[in-house]
Formats: sequence, C-alpha cells, structure tokens
Amino acid sequence: MSNPTSRDDPVVTGIGAITPLANTAPETWQGLLEGRSGIGPIERFDASGLPVRIAGEVSGFDPEALLGSKRARRSARFSQLAIAAAREAVADAGLDTGDGPDRIGVVINAACAGTPETERNVRALVERGPGAVTPYFVPSTILNMAACEVAIDLSVHGPVNASALACASGTAAVLEARRLILSGEADVVIAGGTDAAINEAMFAGLAMMGPLSERNDAPQEASRPFDADRDGFVFGEGAVVLVVESAAHARARGTTGYGTVAGGALTSDAFHMSAPEPSGVYSARALELALRSAAVDPGELDYICAHGTATRANDAAETRAIRIALGDAADRVPASSPKSMVGHLIGAAGALSTMVCLLAIRDGILPPTINLHTPDPECDLDYVPLRARPAQVRTAAANAFGFGGQNCVVVVQAPAGS
Repeated sequence: MSNPTSRDDPVVTGIGAITPLANTAPETWQGLLEGRSGIGPIERFDASGLPVRIAGEVSGFDPEALLGSKRARRSARFSQLAIAAAREAVADAGLDTGDGPDRIGVVINAACAGTPETERNVRALVERGPGAVTPYFVPSTILNMAACEVAIDLSVHGPVNASALACASGTAAVLEARRLILSGEADVVIAGGTDAAINEAMFAGLAMMGPLSERNDAPQEASRPFDADRDGFVFGEGAVVLVVESAAHARARGTTGYGTVAGGALTSDAFHMSAPEPSGVYSARALELALRSAAVDPGELDYICAHGTATRANDAAETRAIRIALGDAADRVPASSPKSMVGHLIGAAGALSTMVCLLAIRDGILPPTINLHTPDPECDLDYVPLRARPAQVRTAAANAFGFGGQNCVVVVQAPAGS
C-alpha cells in the first residue's frame, strides 16, 4: 500500500528552529545527532524555593536585535521565538513572501502562550496598581498572537489560524497546513508550534502536580525517556516552524523540499485531564489512521519520532500504542525521543518531532534517546539508545500526545522521485 508517486501531497521546503540546543535548525539538528543536552539550571527566575530547578531554556536569544526595542517590549516571548523560527524557515525555503501574499497562510499553535507575561502583569497589578499593567498585556498574551505576529512580520494575508492541543499543538499545525493546501485555500502555509512558559507560577503548579523530574543536581541526565530510572519530564521552551507548500507551487519554484506531509490523524483518549489512557488504544488509533491516510502499511514505516516524555505513564502507554498500531512490525521500527536532549517544548514539541523526521529522511540518520541506560521492561521497543544511528528512512511518523488526551500523528515521506 505504498504511497503512490502520483499523489500531490504538500511539500516542506523550509525549516526554522530555536531550541534549548541552539538558535537555528541546522545547529539544533547537529546537537541532537551529537547527543548533547540543552537542559540546565533555571536562569529565567529565582527557582531556589521550588523542588524543580531545571529546564530546557533558550539561551543567547536577543528579542530586541530581532524586532527592535519597541516591538520587543510589546510582544510576548512565545511570539518572539515564533517570529525568529519563521524568518529562518522562510529564508531556508528561499520563499519570497511578497509574491502572492494573499495565498500564503500562517498556522502557529501554542499551549501555554503568554503565561509569563500574565504572571508579570498580575504581580504588577497587585503590587503597584492598575497603572503598572502594560496596555499590551491582553493582545500580546492571547493564543493567536504568535500566528498573527508572524503574519504581520512577513506581510502575508492568507488564512491565519491558531489552536491549542496541549503537547500535540505543533503536529496539529502541520496537519492544518496540509488541509488548507489540499482544500485550495492557500498555496503556502507557514506552520509550526511555539511556547515559552518558564515562569514561577508554571513551575509551582507543575511541582504540585508532580510530573517533572527533580534531578536538579544532574540536569543533563534528568530527561530519561523509556529508562527504568526516569522520574518525570523536563519543561522546555522553543519554536519550530515549517514552510509547507502545495506540490505544484514547489515545482514552479524549482524545489523538491525536505519531504511531503503525506498524512496524519487526530484522536481523543477522553480519559483524564493529564494522564494518558493506559492501554494506548486511542493513541494507537491515531497512528493507525495517520498511516492509512498516507496509504502506508505498518511494515513500510522506517522511523517514529516518539513523544517520549520520560513520565512513567506516558512512555509505557506509547510503547503499547506502537505495538498495537504496528503489530509484528513494531519490533523492527526504531523510535527515539529528542526530549531526552531538549526537554518538553510543549506547544513546539510536535513541530520539532516533525522536523526530526524530515531531517532523518534527508540525512539517513536517527538521533538517539540519550540517558537510556536501563530500558524499562514495559518499554521494550528499539528506542535508539545513547548514540545516533545511520538508517535509510523514506517514511517516518511523528507522535504527539497532549494533556486532556489529545493524540496527533503526522506522517512524512521522502520527496517524490528521490
């Protein structure tokens, strides 16, 4: 049931990323292949009073250099990161956004959006009164603003959309880009995910909830997907943006791109506010439907970029889901988790996983799951432990599972004719 070459699936022609490893996509990719960790002590605020004092922070990012001082003051960090990644993606694609701007859309999703700015303005209100609240508090922090600011920055006028699917937000943006292109509503969609919510209230809430790793003394070893000694996920920030084009538009520009967005699917656990449905049957359903929409048999899948958060419940449920969806093929399909190196980028996580799949196809190599020294018996698949691995990849899937039971899987394939 291989995907027919006659299908005109949308093509990814540009990639931009700003992550805890680096401020560009190529440098992030290199860091992932090297198995480097971008996790360290929190520097954004004083975390000394909290049980969790580590995160995957973006460093070396200067929003004023990117946007100018006035605009930087008026925008939230999650939007700033999205603009940086979008500019890189557009440049990487060699796309002239002034050519047919009415046919260029933007879909940038987030989960936490402007929570640090909300915290800061609430404190200002309580401590100094209403006059201390910035007039840009509301417009800068709402969910759609990253997408809208990217559209403003690039002067594009096609459909602009934003939604929140918790940790599945980034993959859902790629699927929405595919839908907009196949429906004829846009020729190009700048799509991805962003989040920047490293603030005291967020960490206090998560600490009370209990899903975060508390390996404060060994931050680079803290994110341990599928390892028997894992103790929770590491919170991170970043943005990953892709330029997705119709096949005809890409051909007219003379580019084949990184690969095609061949299919995908969404399902719901409808089980719990934060815990995954333990059998994995509904996340398996998302993978099954995604493969079916891409006309791919389980045996034709070459790689899965796993959700792999390093929580006990998620890793075991994802393993069961892959076994259910792939059947006998599960033992031969490698999967790995970039969260072992960058932490959980929340709204950007699924977009990062999609990027990883595309670059694995291009370069013929799989990034590792670092810190996987003692595999959990319940996580008994090939999770590419410790070191990157050469592999021929033509079809890959990106898993993303979010709070509330939102499951999203994207399938990407090598460019037609490659």
